[in-house]
Amino acid sequence: MRVAQVVGKMNNAGVEAVVMNYYRHIDRSRIQFDFIVDEDSTYIPCEEIESLGGRVFIVPPYQRLVEYIPALVKLFKENQYQIVHSHINTLSVFPLYAAKRAGVPIRIAHNHSTAARGEWKKNILKYTLRPFAKVYATHYAACSKAAGEWLFGKKAMERGQVTIFNNAIDLEKFRFNPAMRDEVRKELGIENKFVIGHVGRFCYQKNQEFLIDIFAEVYRQNPNAVLLLIGEGEDRAKIEEKVQKINRGGGVIFLGNRNDVARLYQAMDVFVFPSRYEGLGLGAVEAQMCGVRTIISKALPCDAVVTATVVSLDLRDGADAWAKEILQNRDLTTTPLRTDEYDISIQANKLMNYYGDCCHEKTRSADAELSEAHFIPRKSE
Repeated sequence: MRVAQVVGKMNNAGVEAVVMNYYRHIDRSRIQFDFIVDEDSTYIPCEEIESLGGRVFIVPPYQRLVEYIPALVKLFKENQYQIVHSHINTLSVFPLYAAKRAGVPIRIAHNHSTAARGEWKKNILKYTLRPFAKVYATHYAACSKAAGEWLFGKKAMERGQVTIFNNAIDLEKFRFNPAMRDEVRKELGIENKFVIGHVGRFCYQKNQEFLIDIFAEVYRQNPNAVLLLIGEGEDRAKIEEKVQKINRGGGVIFLGNRNDVARLYQAMDVFVFPSRYEGLGLGAVEAQMCGVRTIISKALPCDAVVTATVVSLDLRDGADAWAKEILQNRDLTTTPLRTDEYDISIQANKLMNYYGDCCHEKTRSADAELSEAHFIPRKSE
C-alpha cells in the first residue's frame, strides 16, 4: 500500500521530521509513503526518501489554489491512492477536498498545531478554515489531546473520534551518552561552559526574541554561559540583530539546520523552550529523553511533559524569572514517565495498524452499502 503524505513545505522543521521518523521505522515491505511537497520548500530529503522506497511529488504551493487543487486531483487519480494523510493542519481542507474529488476513500486530517495571540494574519486563516476541518476528512488525527481538541472539537475527542499519534522518537538514539557529550562540547569549543540549548524554527511561535532576553540576564550573572540556537527560519536575521544589540553576540552560537540534533542535546546543561503555542513541542520531548534539564512555557500541552522534573513557567513571568530558574543548580531525576508513548518502534506499529483498520472499515462499509442496494424485500403473500 502506498500512502500519500501531504506535508506542505518541507523546511527541515518539526512536522516533516515527525513524518520522516515514522517512515524510517514502519515496515516498508507492507506500507510505503509518497511525499506530496510544495515547490517552494527549502529542504527536501529526496535521496533518503527514494533510498527507502518512497517517492517525492512536487506540486504548486497551496497559496496558488487554482493550480494546487487540480495538480493534486490529477496526482491522486493517477496513483489511485487508497489513503491520503494530510499534515498541514487547518489547510488540510484543500488537499482533502482534492482527494475526495479524485475518489480517494480514506482521507485523514492530522493536526500538529494550535493558535495564540500575536499572529493575526495566520490566525484569521486558521480560524476561518477550522470549521471546515471535518468536511472532507473521513478520519481525524492529532499530535496531542490539545491539538486534537483545538481543531476537531471537544466532543470529537470525548467520542474517541480523534486518534493521537505522539511525535515519537528513536529512544536509543537520544539516550544520554557521557562520551558523546564530551566529544560534542569539544567540537564546539564549549568544554568548560554552562550550555543552554534551544531547537526550533526561527519564527513568532517559537519566541526566540524572548529567549534572547532571558539569555542576556543569564549571561549578565554568569559570563561563562553559552546559548546554542539550532534551526533556521524567517526571523533568524531579526534574532541575530537583537543578539548584536544586547551583548554584541557574546555567548550565542547559531548552528543553523543540523542533521545531528540528537548529538547536540548531549552537550546541553539546560534546554529552554519558551514557545507561545505548540501542538506538542517535539524539541522539549527529545531533550527530556536525553536527560537534559528542561524548562518550557506553560503554552505547551501536558503531553510534552515526559519526566517528573520539567519546569513550566508562564511567559508573563518575565526574563528575570526564567533566568533565575535556568541558573538554579538542581539535581534532577530525569527518568521518562511515559516511554512507550514516545517509542517510535511502538508508535510506528500503531500507525500501520491504524491504516489497516481504516481500510477494513471502508471495506465493511462498502460491503454493507452493496448488500443494502441489492436487498429486495419479499412481497407479502
